[in-house]
Amino acid sequence: MDNEMENEVTELLEVLYNTVADAWSVPLGKDKCMINRESVLSLLDEIKAQLPIELTEAKRLLTARDEFVLNAKREAEAIRKAAEEQARRLVEEQEITRIARAHANEIISNSEAKSKELVRASNEYVDDALRRTEEAVTAALNEVRQSRSRFRNLAGARPSAQIQPPAVLDSEELSEE
Repeated sequence: MDNEMENEVTELLEVLYNTVADAWSVPLGKDKCMINRESVLSLLDEIKAQLPIELTEAKRLLTARDEFVLNAKREAEAIRKAAEEQARRLVEEQEITRIARAHANEIISNSEAKSKELVRASNEYVDDALRRTEEAVTAALNEVRQSRSRFRNLAGARPSAQIQPPAVLDSEELSEE
């Protein structure tokens, strides 16, 4: 995952957090505050817009891993072919042939081991990148869901016939983050 995209979502979440943390306290309600609903909803929309970008980056990482594995296989095949050609050139004498076969098998074994190691390393790298992406996306999604639920609860608790003041959050709702 691209650190820049991860930073954008993190920064948006930080702005949202600070918006709630810095909101004006309600008189005689030290655990409650007033926030600008449009500002917070706008931040949530921006966070939601970034999530597909992070998913696209995860897909790009999978494609990059596939290309990396394909290149590793090509390199292993090239090494194998080089070993076979070298063995053919040494076939003039029985002892040279035996030595060449042993050397070719060693090269093939080494190339297969190298290929397997490259595949393993690339799989670990992509799995780690996807894990971090999944964690970031899950955290952002959970944050959006929690915020949306709080806003819905607050909006649903007000009578619709009255003028609606800015949303008020208490400290318990803030600490759930």
